[in-house]
Amino acid sequence: MSTFDARGCRVSGATAAGLAAFEQALARFQSWRAGSEAALEPALRDAPDFVMARVLQAYQVLCSRDVRRVRSAIPLLAGMAGLPATRRERLHIAAIASVLADDYESAKAILGEILRHEPLDALALQVAHAFDYLTGDPLGMKARIDAVLPTWSGDLPGRHAVLAMHAFALEENGDFAAAEQTARAALALEPADARAHHVMAHVFEMTRRPAAGLRWLDEHRAAWSTGTVVANHVGWHGALFHLAQDDAAGALALYDRRLAATAGSELADLIDASALLWRIGLQGGDPGSRWNDLAAAWAPRIDDAFCTFSDVHAMLAFVGAADRTLARRLEDALRRGQSLPTRHGATTRQIGLPACRALMAFGRGDHRLAITLLASLPGISHRIGGSHAQRDVLHLTMRHAIERVGWCDAMSIA
Repeated sequence: MSTFDARGCRVSGATAAGLAAFEQALARFQSWRAGSEAALEPALRDAPDFVMARVLQAYQVLCSRDVRRVRSAIPLLAGMAGLPATRRERLHIAAIASVLADDYESAKAILGEILRHEPLDALALQVAHAFDYLTGDPLGMKARIDAVLPTWSGDLPGRHAVLAMHAFALEENGDFAAAEQTARAALALEPADARAHHVMAHVFEMTRRPAAGLRWLDEHRAAWSTGTVVANHVGWHGALFHLAQDDAAGALALYDRRLAATAGSELADLIDASALLWRIGLQGGDPGSRWNDLAAAWAPRIDDAFCTFSDVHAMLAFVGAADRTLARRLEDALRRGQSLPTRHGATTRQIGLPACRALMAFGRGDHRLAITLLASLPGISHRIGGSHAQRDVLHLTMRHAIERVGWCDAMSIA
């Protein structure tokens, strides 16, 4: 007899108890609640041949910029070999293999194929959305959700998460009013949806309403700051709201509370920490010794050769700390890696190396060279991933460099 998940997708190898645990883990994964890994463990124990439980286990580590975390899925993929599986499940396994082969575009295409036949495959949609974000593809992100949204009607489990994904896609494509309306609709269905609160933070940032943004985050603190995987990142948005109101002290207080770097810091927190301290410095604040701790936390990742978005943020930390040794080590690693026939080699050659050299030039006061290098970045720079709010750090740096050499001079340089 066939077994189906809560949205009507057929699954292989499940038991009743395993399927219940899978649904609980998936709900946490969709809503960015902490504990999805622990929630999935009973499914893996009770139903070791439950293919979609194995697939979710792999995706939990693959939706990351951390190469160590991504590679931890290699034995998970091996463990799926030979399991009886449906065509949909075999496509999921193929998507996992593509990511581990560093071919995100193929993985996205495979997930798109799944969604064409099974638009209610919540996990395929969730992961494709994450990969669209990691590869800087906002148009594809919106088109993907637009295509399946009519199917996600009524009281289907997880509909709030789909609305939250749609809201983020709308925001990243510049439709801020629709993004806010859709995020509020998601929260009406599930007030604890942390990703919808995250979208609201983006909307307030992009529409330049920092005071309203701080009020929102304060009023809904329990929903986004407790038991979520995005608490530190939403706190980062709060720090940006403080900076927008010329409150560097408030931003630094949030940094110390949420993002202070240690050797065990998560990569996502290191990225936010670099962006925040750099912005504080641009506005005349003094991060002090925080830069040194942050640079030390980034140092072991210099040779990751995996994510240009991360490389740029590592360089922010090295330049901020005035650690020329670490900055040169990263520059040398990027110079060597730019010729490799890999995804990272291509983005390093096109974006990563010139952007990092621009930051080094800015740090030593060579603002003309910084402007030249930043102005030369190609129009595809958004493909390093991240959001508009995150990538804005390069535009802010160029603007400050222009201010320091004078607008007319800068135009003649560019």
